[in-house]
Amino acid sequence: MVSLDIRQNAVAATANTASGATWLMRFYFIALFLPLDFQLGPLAMNALRLYLLIVTVPLFIQLMAGRYGRLIATDILFLLHLLWVSVSLAVNNPSSLVSATGSATVEFLGGYLVARASIRDEQSFAGFCRFFALIVVLSLGPALVEALTGRAPIPEIIDAIPFFSASLPFEMDQRMGLHRVLVVFPHPILYGLVCSTAISLVWVGLRADLTAVRKFRLSALVSAATFLSLSSGALLAAALQGLLIGWQWAFRRVRSRWLIFLALILLAYILVDIVSSRSPIRVFLTYATFSAQSAYTRLYIFEWGMVNVWNSPFFGIGLNDWVRPSYMGSSVDNFWLLTTMRWGIPAFIALAGAVLYLVLRVAFRPMPEQSRLADQRRAWVFTICGLCMTLTTVHVWAGSYSYIAFLFGAGAWFLSASGDAVEAENVPEVETDRGTLKYRRDIAPMTYRRPVSADQNRGQACKKLIFPSPTATAVRGIPR
Repeated sequence: MVSLDIRQNAVAATANTASGATWLMRFYFIALFLPLDFQLGPLAMNALRLYLLIVTVPLFIQLMAGRYGRLIATDILFLLHLLWVSVSLAVNNPSSLVSATGSATVEFLGGYLVARASIRDEQSFAGFCRFFALIVVLSLGPALVEALTGRAPIPEIIDAIPFFSASLPFEMDQRMGLHRVLVVFPHPILYGLVCSTAISLVWVGLRADLTAVRKFRLSALVSAATFLSLSSGALLAAALQGLLIGWQWAFRRVRSRWLIFLALILLAYILVDIVSSRSPIRVFLTYATFSAQSAYTRLYIFEWGMVNVWNSPFFGIGLNDWVRPSYMGSSVDNFWLLTTMRWGIPAFIALAGAVLYLVLRVAFRPMPEQSRLADQRRAWVFTICGLCMTLTTVHVWAGSYSYIAFLFGAGAWFLSASGDAVEAENVPEVETDRGTLKYRRDIAPMTYRRPVSADQNRGQACKKLIFPSPTATAVRGIPR
């Protein structure tokens, strides 16, 4: 009875912990999609930053204590990246060291830690996919209103509340006869980029959790939300995820399909470099934007951005303005490039190395092809691949900056996924009167024998000698 009580208490404690982790993730997304800006003394705050300010330090302590599994190289490299950011700020902008370092640490590290703490197994990953897709679908209504009228309902309501403000739509050219939508983000490209990450998470990650009709309907809705941003970066992320999903489906019976895919990409790069008078990067940017002007603008940004990188390779330029011709604007539409420009090459190496290590380790981890775990792994890898490619054409800040860190952390649990969880996907189900039972393996029946002491063994032997059984005497040929 005591052991049974202990087991029940352990199960209850595990359920409470899982419930708390689920709400940790849900509150994160509610704060992410709540455009509530306000001043807290000298600090510019918003709902997400306040939430992360509360939870980041406790979560970091738990991570160091091993509560979320052992530390991985990605954890260390992200910390080194943030450490180098603070060094760069100390060199270039010492007056902004505390505020800028605190903001970057809370948003990036906080988002990463929330994912590390709340997504620890298949159930929590599926819960993340479902809740995030629900939030994106709920944002589709305000997005449609804004696309048709040019007015953002949610930010306008919040902006009318005393002591609070929100990012309101600004003047932009229409595309395809529609207004580009902000919904709850500072720029349409950020809304589109965030929504685009839900495509693979729904179509692939929830394959075992949704019927085909529900999966198609939910994928169509999140794709519509992505389209309404009318952003080339968001549409590029969606197109790349669609390409990866299609390749996986078309060559699902070919074991080396991804090596073939990488070989074809390399071959295409070489052919474009030989045949075209432009570099492959120039060709890619030309077709990855809505207009040739945008493509050439991004090319000039890259060229002059690299000039700034080589002028300050170690500590970057910090928050200072970058060197460029007078006819160019101040915007740098390339997250990886701007990270290197601002904080130096060591910061870029730490950040890119952390992501590359995690993606490669997860992508090449052996898993059964048709398991739920393998589907979730593919969904996360497809999402990160689309995100990293798109970050070469856009920059992210504020809530979206925190969200990409959350996405990176959402895949760390794959490195410690239990083999029992994988095995459980393929166990047979047996229907009984009391419900459905699952057996992990066949267990041979065992005959129960009562323990016999040594004295009892000697007594049984003597009894057989004095009173032999009829069967034994018959075998020996002795008449009965």
